[in-house]
Amino acid sequence: MTGVPPPGTGTPPRIVGIVQARMGSSRLPGKVLRPLAGRSVLGRVVRAAQDSGVLADLVVATSTDTVDDAVADECARLDVPCHRGPVDDVLDRFVGALAAHPGDAVMRFTADCPLLDPEIINLVASVYRAVPGLDYASTSIARTLPRGLDVEIIRAETLRTLGRLATDHHRVHVTSYAYTHPELFRVLGVTLTPDRSALRLTLDTEQDWALVSAIIDHFGDVSVPLAKLTDWLDGQPRLRALNADVRQKQLEES
Repeated sequence: MTGVPPPGTGTPPRIVGIVQARMGSSRLPGKVLRPLAGRSVLGRVVRAAQDSGVLADLVVATSTDTVDDAVADECARLDVPCHRGPVDDVLDRFVGALAAHPGDAVMRFTADCPLLDPEIINLVASVYRAVPGLDYASTSIARTLPRGLDVEIIRAETLRTLGRLATDHHRVHVTSYAYTHPELFRVLGVTLTPDRSALRLTLDTEQDWALVSAIIDHFGDVSVPLAKLTDWLDGQPRLRALNADVRQKQLEES
């Protein structure tokens, strides 16, 4: 496998961000376009990715389903490219988005994470650049971050390889074939301390929405650094309890 040049040599990898976004959601339909302090959830994800300062390009990958015309319209409003592909084959969407927006590596984002921290995105990109030959790096392999703030990056050629090899639920979760087959790919976990994994800051249920809305009501239309956010939440036990009982879907669940 050919890898990333070591620090100080060669050309830094061209990193493309791809945000997967669909209106369909079994537990919270339309969540990606819900408004938060005057900005859509998708708009907040796009802003955090752009503010990281590490992306050469950014594209939203949505489906060809007519319900996702609204996502394409929002992309036009945000002045962000939109690639459309199969409804259920998210991996194919990513491969198609990468073909249309070439790069050496892909940072994958999901449009249900409106509290993404640009500093963490930047950190993971720096780790990827610093370790030659990596296929995949992620904060979720040994999670210490709240769910909803994880960041992952995959080498472009590795993503295309997954497009040929992955089946079933791996095509929904895009990168999962890589990190569940470490015998085939060079995988690195990025761990940040302290452990804040008990917090759930993603957006998948009405309980999640209640918590995220309360956070945005307090901080406003800004990207909040993780430490500042968790320090505030430490003093808000009632808010933390809002979605504490929500069950995260297993990998095999679509």
